[in-house]
Amino acid sequence: MEEERAGRIGDDPRVSELRAAVSRLRRALAAHPAQLPDRDAAEDELAALDAMARAGAPEVPRLRRSLLLVAGAVGSVSALAQALGEVRAAVDSFGEQPGTVPRQARVVREPVVETTAPEPPCAAAEVPRPREAPDGV
Repeated sequence: MEEERAGRIGDDPRVSELRAAVSRLRRALAAHPAQLPDRDAAEDELAALDAMARAGAPEVPRLRRSLLLVAGAVGSVSALAQALGEVRAAVDSFGEQPGTVPRQARVVREPVVETTAPEPPCAAAEVPRPREAPDGV
């Protein structure tokens, strides 16, 4: 039975990687001791991701939606960051959504630095002098 399942899933290594990444995140989430308000939502979406992967070629928009929901639910938990990153990488391996710029083609823009000439230091004549007090005050 294991060989049959491996043969079915083995057709697309991306599906195998997605299932493995989802499994790792599910285990990490189950082991995380803190009470998370959206834990149930994350677990539901991880189950949905696994079900999509088991069914065969998953729909990329649905994968991305599930990833977004999981990231929203557990993304702030640093202990789960690595496992969440692996799920994201597995989802990304299925390709970009139509109409988006692929990650490799995205341009990172450097901050614009104003290049103005420095102001010259004030000449001694321009510096106001304190008023002198009149004699006798």
